[in-house]
Amino acid sequence: MSCGGEQAGIRSAGRSYDGRMGTRERIVDAAEQVVREFGIVGATTKRIASAAGCSEALLYKHFPGKESLLLAVLLERLPALGPALTRLRLVIGSGDVADHLTVFTLAALEFYTRAAGIAAGVLADPSLTEGFRAMLARSGSGPHVPIQALAEVIAGEQARDRIDPKLDPGAAASMLMGACFHRANLSCYVDLPDDDAVWAAAIVGTLLRR
Repeated sequence: MSCGGEQAGIRSAGRSYDGRMGTRERIVDAAEQVVREFGIVGATTKRIASAAGCSEALLYKHFPGKESLLLAVLLERLPALGPALTRLRLVIGSGDVADHLTVFTLAALEFYTRAAGIAAGVLADPSLTEGFRAMLARSGSGPHVPIQALAEVIAGEQARDRIDPKLDPGAAASMLMGACFHRANLSCYVDLPDDDAVWAAAIVGTLLRR
């Protein structure tokens, strides 16, 4: 594996409706492409606008700043955690808990792996980090939200006696997501010896062991 929310509807909207939304989609596509080619520092709004075939002024009509554009790339172009969490909520109390959590773990791992490049670039730029933090605070979103949602799923399974009731839901969710984040970062530097699916099953099995 190499480095690379619940807003799936946004993906298709720009390709189905008016020209304004079509322009927005082109800008997000261009931003993802430019970030992967030039990194965060090299992904200037001028370069992104050029790749999207529009002016910087038009880009800023759709996105107030680089932070909001990068957030759009994270939410709309990378494997979204939102749908994976929704699927977990829908199967609370049914099926095999370990299997469900293993599928989610693989989705989280893929998200963190592909988001690593953008996240590292944001952290390397203090002004970009500050702007990103402020924007997340205003919107009530952030990387802690999926952890909280996963904790609620775990608590729901505990209420049905399908997960050890002595397990702390918040701690368990943090450990699972933290393991995914850690492995994603490791994969940026080395080729890991074990298969992702085998690793995910082992992590979930360890977490659920009574």
